[in-house]
Amino acid sequence: MEFSWGSSQESRRLLLSLLFLAAWKAGSGQVHYSVLEEAKHGTFVGRIAQDLGLELAELVPRLFRVASKGHGDLLEVNLQNGILFVNSRIDREELCGRSLECSIHLEVIVDRPLKVFHVEVEVKDINDNPPMFPGTQKNLFMAESRPIDSRVPLEGASDADIRANAMLTYTLSPNEYFSLEKPNDDERVKRLGLLLRKSLDREEAPEIFLVLTATDGGKPELTGTVQLFIKVLDANDNAPAFDRTLYAVKLPENTPNGTLVMKLNASDLDEGSNADIIYSFSTDILPNVESKFHIDPITGEIMVKGYIDFEESKSYEILVEGIDKGQPPLSGHCTVMVEVEDTNDNVPVMEFKSLSLPIREDAPLGTVIALISVSDRDSGANGQLTCTLSPHVPFKLVSTFKNYYSLVLDSALDRESVANYALVVTARDGGSPSLSTTASMYVEVADVNDNAPAFAQPEYTVFVRENNPPGCHIFTVSARDADAQENALVSYSLVERRVGERALSSYVSVHAESGKVYALQPLDHEELELLQFQVSARDAGVPPLGSNVTLQVFVLDENDNAPALLPRPGAGGAGGALSELVSRSVGAGHVVAKVRAVDADSGYNAWLSYELQPAAGGARSPFRVALYTGEISTTRTLDEADSARQRLLVLVKDHGEPALTATATVLLSLVESGQAPKASSRVLAGAAGAEAALVDVNVYLIVAICAVSSLLVLTLLLYTALRCSAPPTEGACGPGKPTLVCSSAVGSWSYSQQRRQRVCSGEGPPKTDLMAFSPSVPDSRDREDLQPATGESLSKVSFKYPLFNLNF
Repeated sequence: MEFSWGSSQESRRLLLSLLFLAAWKAGSGQVHYSVLEEAKHGTFVGRIAQDLGLELAELVPRLFRVASKGHGDLLEVNLQNGILFVNSRIDREELCGRSLECSIHLEVIVDRPLKVFHVEVEVKDINDNPPMFPGTQKNLFMAESRPIDSRVPLEGASDADIRANAMLTYTLSPNEYFSLEKPNDDERVKRLGLLLRKSLDREEAPEIFLVLTATDGGKPELTGTVQLFIKVLDANDNAPAFDRTLYAVKLPENTPNGTLVMKLNASDLDEGSNADIIYSFSTDILPNVESKFHIDPITGEIMVKGYIDFEESKSYEILVEGIDKGQPPLSGHCTVMVEVEDTNDNVPVMEFKSLSLPIREDAPLGTVIALISVSDRDSGANGQLTCTLSPHVPFKLVSTFKNYYSLVLDSALDRESVANYALVVTARDGGSPSLSTTASMYVEVADVNDNAPAFAQPEYTVFVRENNPPGCHIFTVSARDADAQENALVSYSLVERRVGERALSSYVSVHAESGKVYALQPLDHEELELLQFQVSARDAGVPPLGSNVTLQVFVLDENDNAPALLPRPGAGGAGGALSELVSRSVGAGHVVAKVRAVDADSGYNAWLSYELQPAAGGARSPFRVALYTGEISTTRTLDEADSARQRLLVLVKDHGEPALTATATVLLSLVESGQAPKASSRVLAGAAGAEAALVDVNVYLIVAICAVSSLLVLTLLLYTALRCSAPPTEGACGPGKPTLVCSSAVGSWSYSQQRRQRVCSGEGPPKTDLMAFSPSVPDSRDREDLQPATGESLSKVSFKYPLFNLNF
């Protein structure tokens, strides 16, 4: 006597599962493998590297690794051949219990670039578990008056395998009293029963021994047995009967202890003590049910006594029996199915799988920074998760797989603007009310060399006194680089070029680290009035970036050149003395000679004055010399008492500090009128005409200088007003504040930043600009009140006058 339990229904369910699995695999982008449980170590599973499109040579460089949450090292990959193989014992029942589908989810991660692949390895069942009964022997008590065809429920065997390997058939040892009853079609209750086929007679057979055998559908078949000991009792003819054999009730998880699940009610047709019913859980009940529920033996109320967790168990099958107090006692049985309803009591769990930090500021859009996985133990809407990222950051979350996200770069980065970001990732479920969890993450932006060193201004003006000591510090340049570390390490160098016949580096040098500029040799204003060059600043990045700044070094004049006397062509005299013939008939104020001198210096230092030295013996000379023109003229009418040969000493002195001088000797021969050579008369006449023309030039020059000086004063006032209204600039060497170094205090000067003199730059023709100055000239009745000044450029002609050396 045997039968197959649920064979047709199980076959239909297996077929539907196979069809669904095939359709799911066809539409999924994952790689799927299968392996039998209990496979030996080293068993081939699949060529995972080839199936993922990866080359064997790149597995190690790209840090190929396999992760399996909660499954340890069951599977491993040989990095030499890319084969996935069994590494340790796989027990499907330990992994998945009674679940029809059992898979190991692998996460394959490679770097450079960072990618993750999902691999499903299905663990197939083998028939390695025999059917097991709750015990080796079951004792049954039956009254001899039990009616024929009455049913006695039996606890079936269980098989830890699945599908065909768990499809059990039962056989009962041959006997004349009992047969096996096939379970009903209710899928929630799969219980056996004994059907009484022949009336019991305690006097004929007080005890009956049967063997119940369970055989699974695996190959080879495995069996399990239980011995049934049936003791035939006398008297009490009616067993308690419940309203239904199956009760179904729904219970929310987290229900507090003492909550009533339901109240059972059984009835007994007997009377007296034979009708008194005691309720209890069946001896076949599972331990986890007995730890969660309690039944009142008198009232039949089932109450909660343990923690009910949907994630621990989704349902409980409670086997209840009601036993009367008859002799012998009779029992009735029912089953209570408790379905646990899920509530949103589990907070989402977030895990960062891999991080690629810091991220370069020039990283392309779409660069993967981190892999994030989220999970929730709840089910349904309570387990549906969404991930969000804190707003206003240049990153975004991209869903790559169910509950897997990639944190990728969404917009360009600039470390100089934002050096790091504090990100907050929030995972929220779909429950009501919803639960959420947050995780903070700090993303550091790595610097790249994308900023060149920058100077505060493109050009600096420096003033240096000539004859400076060698190695004198004349200026310091400074550039700032917005980058970091070695990308911001600035070094300075000269932009080499030729200055005339010599290299720039023979004049100046710059310290590579501090940016200090030094004059390597004494500078000569008469040789080089303006030295213009560039200093380069370069950072230490790869590739290095740089920028240049222009320095204009004006060499200021010092009084290092004495006045030089100029001989007049055709003039007589010995030993460099100036000789002239003067007629005794000339009147007072007549110009008889002119001393000419020049000074190689400029400004005050080239402004010459003339003084007549006193005659020997203190005699009063009939001649005088003009203070600024050097013209020698008579102070009165000459007479016979005057010596025929007059020897005059004229002191030529500049206005430098200290002043330098030269002495001119003028020899005048007094002759009677008519005795002077005609040539001399013509010369004197020519000289008088030239002097008259020179006087006219002096008048025009003075008028022009006064006009230009007035214009310059107005310009300086406007410039000062604009500078005062403008915000202050940084540094002592900013625009409008020329730097004066290696100088001595000489006079009172007013500089203009636009001043230009003859430029020895080797680039183009000399530039001509103007410099205004105001000398401190002592008052004298013999001096002409001149205010030398310069204004806008009048022309590109260099005009030399005995009082000034001016460039226009």
